Amino acid sequence: MADTLDHHISGLLTRIQDQSKRLLDIYQDAEDLRTKEIQAISTGDPFEEFYKQLGEIKDFHRRYPNEPVENLERAYKRKAPAEGESATAEVDNMFTGEEAFGKFLDLTTLHEDYLNLPGVKRLSYLQYLDSFDVFTPPQCPIKRPDKTTDNYFAYVGRLVAYLEDFLRRTAPLQDLDKMFATFDTDFETAWQSDSVPGWTKDSSASGVAAPTTEGTGEGIWCPDCLKEFKNDNVYKAHLSGKKHLKAAEARKTSSNPSSTAPKPSPVHHLKERAIAEREFRISKLASTLSSERVATRINVERKQGMTERERQMELDALFAETPSDLPAAHDSDSDSDTSEKIYNPLKLPLAWDGKPIPYWLYKLHGLGVEFPCEICGNFVYMGRRAFDKHFNEARHIYGLKCLGVTNTGLFREITGIEDALKLWEKIVRDKRVEGGKGEGVVQMEDAEGNVMPEKVYYDLQKQGLL
Repeated sequence: MADTLDHHISGLLTRIQDQSKRLLDIYQDAEDLRTKEIQAISTGDPFEEFYKQLGEIKDFHRRYPNEPVENLERAYKRKAPAEGESATAEVDNMFTGEEAFGKFLDLTTLHEDYLNLPGVKRLSYLQYLDSFDVFTPPQCPIKRPDKTTDNYFAYVGRLVAYLEDFLRRTAPLQDLDKMFATFDTDFETAWQSDSVPGWTKDSSASGVAAPTTEGTGEGIWCPDCLKEFKNDNVYKAHLSGKKHLKAAEARKTSSNPSSTAPKPSPVHHLKERAIAEREFRISKLASTLSSERVATRINVERKQGMTERERQMELDALFAETPSDLPAAHDSDSDSDTSEKIYNPLKLPLAWDGKPIPYWLYKLHGLGVEFPCEICGNFVYMGRRAFDKHFNEARHIYGLKCLGVTNTGLFREITGIEDALKLWEKIVRDKRVEGGKGEGVVQMEDAEGNVMPEKVYYDLQKQGLL
């Protein structure tokens, strides 16, 4: 993720380099201005030359009174935001909403450009994120002759430009020019040794690309159509199709090229080299941005499981956040970190560290579902876990006792006052009926002092057990 401090330091370093270059030009004195000035002072009256130059300066400012003067204090001193004005950092205007200040890649436009290329299969955005740096079959269905078209050349150019620009925005303090020079050297070595993937001499004899692998290895591979078939019957049926016959004829012609075949022009060779160089650089840049690529895929999968309202709420919360400001000279105390306000637009519960819990955890435990309880004074419990737990808490037990209920263990899942009263009346009524039945039973006592009902006593006596 891009840091405001890194960009501020990068701007200062660039300014120092520009001023140092300007000083070197002054010291070198290519136009001999310094030599002429020394000569003019040393040969004549120094005060006369001084007042002459002073008069030229005054005359210049008299003719141009509104000429701005560079204020170094304004250039190096951080400006405090005015009252009612938000402190916008430089990073705010560098990234799109999808990039989230450098956390994720935004390849949606390039994905649409890829789908508009001739001969490509329709891929989802997630599939494109996995394969945008692969340029060899069967992952890449574009054949070598189709890669020399202007549309494909422009597409890989835009992809390279975006990845380089994203890397410059997220890593402003790294020596990226040196890294890019290393990419150029590696490509030059690979091109001279004929080892650039998809651009070797044996990959295409006359413009028909040969497969570098036979698919996944699970089905049947057709070398003429460069296609894998999962079903044997489908493979046999396609052998008589016009498309397969045409591809087989083209492959047969490519295996036996005629001596009169036109030789590729130098311009065509240079264009192939330029396209291969861009593809090679895309692969290198993609490996450098591997962590951002994985994070982008996780973010896209997460957003696909969200509703439109949840996406909008998350987007509003993202734009409402501002990157941390640069430390000012007057807030260098250690207490400044502890006093920063935690932004919680979704009103999420706080974790043990005082920060809001993750949104996915909030949804997993159903903390957004409300469970009101009339017995607790219409108190609302957020989440099923808190609702189940409150039946043993003092608030709910006190509410039941106010209704005259003494046995609270039988009143789980009862939240309404009317339902609780009806249930308690039924329990009291049942107890009275059972007590009335017990009063009419004759109790008998045996020789050992055991008390039992009369019917049981006579049954045991008949069996000779007493």
